[in-house]
Amino acid sequence: MKKTVKQRRVTFPHMGNLSIAIKAMLEAVGLEVIVPPPITKRTLNLGIQHSPECACLPLKINMGNFLEAFELGANTIIMAGGWGPCRFGYYAQVQREILRNLGYDFELVVLETPDSRLSDLLSQVKDLAGGCSWWQIVQAVRLGWEKVKALDALEMLVQKLRPREVNAGQVEAVYRQVLQDIERASNHSQIREALTEGKKQLLDLNLDWQKPVLRIGLLGEIYTVLEPFTNLHIERHLGRLGVEVTRSIYLSQWVNDHLFGGLLFRIPSTKKYWKLSVPYINYWVGGHGRETIGGAVYFAQQGYDGVIQIGPLTCMPEIVAQSVLPQVSNEQRIPALTLYFDEHSGEAGL
Repeated sequence: MKKTVKQRRVTFPHMGNLSIAIKAMLEAVGLEVIVPPPITKRTLNLGIQHSPECACLPLKINMGNFLEAFELGANTIIMAGGWGPCRFGYYAQVQREILRNLGYDFELVVLETPDSRLSDLLSQVKDLAGGCSWWQIVQAVRLGWEKVKALDALEMLVQKLRPREVNAGQVEAVYRQVLQDIERASNHSQIREALTEGKKQLLDLNLDWQKPVLRIGLLGEIYTVLEPFTNLHIERHLGRLGVEVTRSIYLSQWVNDHLFGGLLFRIPSTKKYWKLSVPYINYWVGGHGRETIGGAVYFAQQGYDGVIQIGPLTCMPEIVAQSVLPQVSNEQRIPALTLYFDEHSGEAGL
């Protein structure tokens, strides 16, 4: 049943730190937002209980997010759409049917990625928010975008500092505090101030810049790359082992490529990976399969010590990429490791 703006209590699935930006954007247009609790084993178990066994891990975790948000009073779900040879495009429809069968009364709003047509996204947000002016919508999207950029800048610095910290755990502690500061920021100047102060606190820690570290590129399906619960906190573990991690895709890059058409030149585009992948995969295989191959070539050219490909078990685009990765590894002279995750994965076996 469609809700009025005043009736809507909006929720959405977690993916890394995305909730910080989405919450700010939705609250800026006057919507009541219910952020799902942080992902835990309970979240996963709820999702497993009510999802098809053969479904990939992100769908199951999303289901758990929604069920826990419903417990807190949410009645409207915002979910991204998709297309092509990847099951993500079916998530919203499958989730709608499952939740309806469980007896929940809710509205599900699917935001299709417009791929360079920002006006489509703005129109969808305006429909969701009701009586807001276009000016309010634009300012809300801009606020969310500023937080996305700040979060990525913070994460990139943390990835560089984790293997160089002298006292284990200090970088992670400051990182968590700065995340809260960015979340509390209510305008652009406060966001910049929180990021600047956070970077200063991190760089003031006891760091060993002379320590030799390995550089590893993290490739694969975007949800698994961005969501620490799904990848079993692989970046944190690698950092503890003396590895500096760089992702093939960050949230700001995806937003710039798919919502802003790559027009923001200060944000590196992932489309460079498509060009680099041409000798190995010269067509779209869905998801981020081509980006995985192009990313491996890129990291080899940049002198990285190796790459790790990660994805949810049975992810077809990543399986296609995995079949090509050994050839890339051999020709580009870069070691490559592939890891898949599902509900049976555990940190002890990582």
